[in-house]
Amino acid sequence: MSKVGIFDSGLGGLTVARAIARRFPASNLIYLGDTARLPYGAKSEEAVTRYAVRCVRYLVELGAETIVVACNTASACALPTLQATYGKTRVLGVIEPGARAAVAATTSGAIGVIGTERTVSSRGYHNAIAALAPDARVTALATPVLVPLVETGWIDHPVTRLTIETYLQELHSAAPGIDTLVLGCTHYPVLRTLLTELTTAIFGRTVHLVDSAEAIAEALAPALMGLRSGDRQGGLGERHFAVTDLPASFAKVAATFWPETLPPVEAVDLTMD
Repeated sequence: MSKVGIFDSGLGGLTVARAIARRFPASNLIYLGDTARLPYGAKSEEAVTRYAVRCVRYLVELGAETIVVACNTASACALPTLQATYGKTRVLGVIEPGARAAVAATTSGAIGVIGTERTVSSRGYHNAIAALAPDARVTALATPVLVPLVETGWIDHPVTRLTIETYLQELHSAAPGIDTLVLGCTHYPVLRTLLTELTTAIFGRTVHLVDSAEAIAEALAPALMGLRSGDRQGGLGERHFAVTDLPASFAKVAATFWPETLPPVEAVDLTMD
């Protein structure tokens, strides 16, 4: 049975793995968190591309036939290189599916995006949305402090709440009319409860939140449709988790929102060569 490889700079990509596992329970998943080099969002494009190439090589060596770049920063910086380097492997990023979901959700054409500094500066969402809806108005805001808060496990914490409020107030000042907000980092869906509450309070109405994890699961549907039912396929597929640093810390935080029993997390050395 085919394997899906998923990688992120840390645990944020587990939101993608969770969406895939929920929709296609019989799928075999290999997850890699490059925690030794977290966060990607503050790194150069060249560095992110180099890290991403090495991560994908690890997943391919373990037999992954489809790769999901579950990191908006790596999707923005490295996707063309990854697709060219691993031409026999299907490599998908999260930006295009997220852009499609945002365009489908908006009624006003005013779309907000929050993400890391590198994702925002790449204008990946601007370009992807413009290709689908040239008249859309996109306002992007870098919100880099949210990644370390999630990695620390501060999902519902006063500091996290204050940080989100501060960012959303800035976004509201820049674009008070947005009706759709793209969570342009796979760490952010973990904060969905707070984001839903605070966007409603600050914008004074419901703002549709676009989760790129759900969007990429939808994009994988043609390849994984036969694995929708775990019962028909003999139960759950295999799950393999690996990180490049601090497996115990990763497992502790990941277990708080992973829906299944988390198997042992392997530590791997992906020293650049």
